[in-house]
Amino acid sequence: MSSSLKSATQADLKGTHLYRVAIVGAGTLRGKEINEVLKDRNFPAIDVRLLDDDESPGRLEAVGDEMSFIQPVRADQFERVDFAFFVSDPQSTRSHWKMVRDLGSTIVDSSFALEDEDGASVRSPWIERHLGRPVVPELQPGPVVAAHPAATVLALLVLRSEKAAKVQRAVATVFEPASEHGQKGMDELHEQTVNLLSFQELPKNVYDTQVAFNMVARYGPRSQPGLDAVSQRILRHYRKIARGATEPALLVVQAPTFHGYAFSVYLETEKPVTLEDFSTALAGDHIVVSPGAEDSPTNVNAAGQGDILVSVTRDASHENGVWLWASADNLRIGALTAVECAEALTASRPRGQIQ
Repeated sequence: MSSSLKSATQADLKGTHLYRVAIVGAGTLRGKEINEVLKDRNFPAIDVRLLDDDESPGRLEAVGDEMSFIQPVRADQFERVDFAFFVSDPQSTRSHWKMVRDLGSTIVDSSFALEDEDGASVRSPWIERHLGRPVVPELQPGPVVAAHPAATVLALLVLRSEKAAKVQRAVATVFEPASEHGQKGMDELHEQTVNLLSFQELPKNVYDTQVAFNMVARYGPRSQPGLDAVSQRILRHYRKIARGATEPALLVVQAPTFHGYAFSVYLETEKPVTLEDFSTALAGDHIVVSPGAEDSPTNVNAAGQGDILVSVTRDASHENGVWLWASADNLRIGALTAVECAEALTASRPRGQIQ
């Protein structure tokens, strides 16, 4: 919150389009990313409250150009809050969201805990704009679940490809990074890597299996959620946001990488399409097509970007087959989806609650 906004009087603020925001799970990787995206997109927030349930309370985090303490989650923290972003663990979201809703906040859920609640909707503004299907604002919207970033990426790739030719078949492998499990997942990958090199026992509290220097399609039995559950969620969200688009056969693999998704996508069209035409169809808002092999997408060069990086190659055995190799920053795209959902929901709160 800037000093100029801090010093504004109640009379100065009356009738303005400024909002109070709370981030529940502000100490998580996703919470930090949403905080950063709010700043980058100049979201009209007069107050951003950083909240968390775990050991984060009391820690300093930047809010705009100033520093703010992360506070415990309490009812009084949500008084006159317009938008509450839930990026904590699902159990924490389920514990608090009804209290927050009853206090009048509009809820954007990036923990995926609320997708089965009555009135909840799964949304991806990128896909809504591509399909030209704006969502009619509701005066009292239910919780909005920000679509899984992998579902958004796959939906946009398939829908853009449909501009070149009808897609008859799609097969996708998603390489999941450790950051999808938060800081604990990244720490365990790091510790496993160090311990393997020093011939020590591997910690397995998060994955219940070896993920360092390894690729796995299934975690150990004590790890939750499993990769099958992640795959099912991606497909559920895909169906909800990309209604009618060809649904890919999907495999999710845990990669020994810390950050950023990689995607291997095979598309088979009803007629042959030149790579130039295919690339032209894909390119546009949120998708950057690599011009050559030296610019091939990687999870490293996608880090910090809000775009999907894609390269296109012809399948050697099928005239109508095309391979897409794509990379995307999972945290950035997830945060952009959540913040853009809130931006779309401002139509339901045209003046915020600043009085």
